[in-house]
Amino acid sequence: MARTISVAALQTSYGEDMTANINKTAGLVRQAASKGAQVILPSELFQGPYFCVSQEEHWFATAYPWREHPAVIAMAEVAKELGVAIPVSIFEREGPHYYNSLVMLDADGSPLGVYRKSHIPDGPGYQEKYYFRPGDTGFKVWSTRFGKVGVGICWDQWFPETARAMALLGADVLMYPTAIGSEPHDADLDTAEPWRRAMQGHAVSNVIPVVAANRIGHEQVTPQGQDFYGHSFIADHRGDLVESFGAEDEGALVHSFDLDHVDRYRAAWGFFRDRRTDLYGALASARPS
Repeated sequence: MARTISVAALQTSYGEDMTANINKTAGLVRQAASKGAQVILPSELFQGPYFCVSQEEHWFATAYPWREHPAVIAMAEVAKELGVAIPVSIFEREGPHYYNSLVMLDADGSPLGVYRKSHIPDGPGYQEKYYFRPGDTGFKVWSTRFGKVGVGICWDQWFPETARAMALLGADVLMYPTAIGSEPHDADLDTAEPWRRAMQGHAVSNVIPVVAANRIGHEQVTPQGQDFYGHSFIADHRGDLVESFGAEDEGALVHSFDLDHVDRYRAAWGFFRDRRTDLYGALASARPS
């Protein structure tokens, strides 16, 4: 019998009411599960608005230890009820430290552990270094009931090293919860297509399906506000978009993959056979000139 996995990406808007956001996400998880999805990806920090658009200390009060986070507790109940796995993106507090984190819930609702975002951006509209320490967990691949799932968080998705590391750890599929949209310093800059192409490239180079879930809508965290461009998608192991949303769609994208076929296709291309680790020292030591 062939190994298969059915994955989903959720796309919606969020407000400041954490309970309402969690309930909205749970409803979309149910929608995805009703379509046969087994591993269901909500977007980044769905607990509330994307607060990192500015530096406001009151947002630190919305972080929780990962085992006690309301989103984790609620999604664990949903995962157990529906028999699905859910990567849950949260604002985590560990003692005096704060992280942008991901808790992987298996299909029985049990947590498989935590991943802390490795790459932390710092720029107009994405001032995450004010809130989050760089992750200290290393990259993670989770052995869920349905397959091995590697998850990076938003800015991680732009780095080919993240995808390659998770592929080398044995991932069957890569997932990226995201919160990205307008650039406050340049109203004409639209990164939606480069954002997609970067991850489609990871799919091609690692011969692996990629799932990205972004939020939509206008959020008035600052007087200027910020618009999130959606365009969530699922790409296959060739990098082709097999499911996709636009800038305003709300719902769940679902697609199934034959993992045995993907494994054969990956072996045939030889990307991992022909790696030259003896030449890659510059990846860890070189600095841009």
